[in-house]
Amino acid sequence: MKAARFDYVRAASVAQALGLLREHEGRAKLMAGGQSLGPMLNLRLARPAVVVDIAGMDELRGVAEQDGRLRVGAGVTHAEIEDGVFPPLRGSVLQQVAGGIAYRAIRNRGTLGGSLAHADPAADWVLTMVALGADIEIAGPAGTRLVAASDFMHGAYTTAVGEDELIVAVHVPRREAQARWGYYKFCRKTGEFAEAACAAWFDPAGKVARVAVGALDGPPALLPGLAAEVARTGAAPAANGRILDELAAVMPDKDPLHRKLHATAVARCLGQALAA
Repeated sequence: MKAARFDYVRAASVAQALGLLREHEGRAKLMAGGQSLGPMLNLRLARPAVVVDIAGMDELRGVAEQDGRLRVGAGVTHAEIEDGVFPPLRGSVLQQVAGGIAYRAIRNRGTLGGSLAHADPAADWVLTMVALGADIEIAGPAGTRLVAASDFMHGAYTTAVGEDELIVAVHVPRREAQARWGYYKFCRKTGEFAEAACAAWFDPAGKVARVAVGALDGPPALLPGLAAEVARTGAAPAANGRILDELAAVMPDKDPLHRKLHATAVARCLGQALAA
């Protein structure tokens, strides 16, 4: 199929992009890498009056250290993170996750902010940011605001971003050097969206851990009981039954097969994070 007719504007600044969103009152769509919006336009699942291209905007690019955190521009591509283009991200969990997103052709154009804004429940960045305790910086008519990643996604393809707002950056906490990371997902084949996924980190010195499960029907879910156990003992729970018990609370409508798949993803993720 071909997209329905729309006007195209290439915005030169965040201010211009916000002005266009305000002017078109919900009938405009932002496009960064276009890896999600492009197919939706062609399938006519999206029929905006105007597409506002924000790719290449300098304000949405770059990585900077800020108040003990890393501020990563929403326009940074998956490939740039994977390739270590920005020194502060080299060797980070973001670089590890980026290398496993879809295919290289998609990573070359797809952006961090675009993936978050699309909010596919099986996407990598929505899960990663919840596990890291990141904040999403959103710009709008009233200025900028920070939304915790755990509050950002309201449901499948639904976020805290308003029709007249856009994501400008993600603020990721800097973890201690000894912090250990884990990220594991099940896909039918390389490049496809995950059917089950888990992200976790563990700081053995501070006795702090955070575990999140993704590829659910809605937003990623934290597993606080499991994280507390990991933080306390520093070892993965011996029995999958412990994991299954906690998963039952966050995915009560899933059948036993899906719970088992997620439980295995959690166990393998923790195996990575807790490996000596």
